[in-house]
Amino acid sequence: MDICAPFAGIVRYHVAAGDHVTTGEPLATVEAVKLEAPVLAPGPGVVGRLAVEDFQDVLGGDLLLEVTE
Repeated sequence: MDICAPFAGIVRYHVAAGDHVTTGEPLATVEAVKLEAPVLAPGPGVVGRLAVEDFQDVLGGDLLLEVTE
């Protein structure tokens, strides 16, 4: 599953590649001008590669990370 940014901002990861995650677990947070949006795991799986660096600027719809079953 590709996990994408909900809007433009700065991404902060809460997981690392290889971590096992459960449904609803916070994967990252995207912050823009005092607005923070959690990016939650849509289902259980293992975190694949992180597509961008921690604390990097992203645009809405940019790939953040991959979760495999």
